[in-house]
Amino acid sequence: MNQPLIEIRPADLVPELSVVIPTFNERGNIAPLVERLAAALEGLAWEAIFVDDDSPDRTIDAVHEIGARDGRVRAILRVGRRGLAGACIEGMLSASAPVVAVIDADLQHDEKALPLMLDAIRAGADLVVGTRYAGGGEASSFSAARGAMSRFATGLSKRLFRIRTSDPMSGFFMLRREVVEKAAPRLQTQGFKILLDILLTAGPDLRVGEVPYAFGTRQHGESKLDNQVMLDFAGLLLSRATGGLVSVRFLVFGLVGVFGLFVHLLTLRLTLGTGADFVVAQSAATIVAMTFNFFVNNFLTYRDRRLAGWSMLPGLVKFYAVCGVGAVGNVGAASWVFHETATWWAAGVAGSIVGAVWNYLLSASLVWKSKA
Repeated sequence: MNQPLIEIRPADLVPELSVVIPTFNERGNIAPLVERLAAALEGLAWEAIFVDDDSPDRTIDAVHEIGARDGRVRAILRVGRRGLAGACIEGMLSASAPVVAVIDADLQHDEKALPLMLDAIRAGADLVVGTRYAGGGEASSFSAARGAMSRFATGLSKRLFRIRTSDPMSGFFMLRREVVEKAAPRLQTQGFKILLDILLTAGPDLRVGEVPYAFGTRQHGESKLDNQVMLDFAGLLLSRATGGLVSVRFLVFGLVGVFGLFVHLLTLRLTLGTGADFVVAQSAATIVAMTFNFFVNNFLTYRDRRLAGWSMLPGLVKFYAVCGVGAVGNVGAASWVFHETATWWAAGVAGSIVGAVWNYLLSASLVWKSKA
C-alpha cells in the first residue's frame, strides 16, 4: 500500500520568525505594513499572520489579495468573537516559527526593531519587549490623556507585581513560541494587555529583554483603544491578584451593576417626586435600572457577543427574567444571613453577591451566548 507523500520544505523556507498582527478595520494599513516588514526582515525567513475580527471594512480581503502573491502572508478570520488579547493568542498558537512577534497593524510600532529583538532572543531571552520608556524609546505621539493613562497603568502594574520591564503595557513584543503555548490555558482572552498577562502568567523565571523604539503616529483606520481599556486593565489586575477567581468580564459586569444602582435610586427619587405610590415608583425604577444595565452590558461587557437589531428585543426580555429571578435569590440570601447574624450590612452584601453572581452566570449562558 502506497504511503501518502509528505512535502518537506527546504530549510530556508521554514520561517524563523512569525509576526502576528491583530486587525480590525485596518484595510488601508495592510499593504504598507507588509512592505515595511519585507524591508526590515530582509535576509530572514519570516511569515506574517493577520488575525482579523471580521472587520466591516473587509480587511481580510486586502490580506488575501497580498497572500495570493506572497506565501509569507496568511490570514485567520475570526467570526463571532472579538478582542485584541484573544486574537493575539490565536495568532501566536498558529505560528509555524519557533519565535513569535506581536505588532499592531496601525504602523505605530517600529518594525525596524524586530531584527534587534530577534537577536536578543537568539542571545538567550525568552521574551523581548519593544519599550517606549527605556533609553532611546519615545511615546511623544501619545495624546495627553492616553499618555497619562499609559504611565499610570505602567507604574501601578510594576508596583503591584514587580514586573521586570519598563513597558509592561506595550503591544509590541517577541517571545519564544513555547512560552505562549505553556501559558495559553491561563491567559485572559478579553482585554488589551496581553503582554502584561503573559508576564504575570509565565512567572519570575522568564528571561526578559528590552529594545527601545519610538512610538509612531497612526496613518489609517481607527484605534482599538477606547474607554474600556482601563476597565480591562483593572479587571486583569484583579483577576491575577485573586488567582483567577474574578474574571475581567465579571468585574465589568459588576461595575455596570454599581452604576445601575445609582440609576435605580435616581429614578426612584424622581418618580416619588411626582406623587407616585412607592410600589409603583420602585417598580419603575427597577425596570429602568435593568434596561440601563442591559444596554451598557451589551455595549461594554459583552461587546464581543454584542446583540444588534431585532435580536436585542428577546435579549432584553431574557435579561429581565434573569434579573427577576436574581432579585428573589438576593432577598432570600440576605434574609437568611440577617436571621443568622442580625447584621444588616452583612445581609445586604451577601444578597448582592448572590444576585450579581446569578445574573452574571445566567446572562452569559442565556442572553449573551458565545457565537463561537
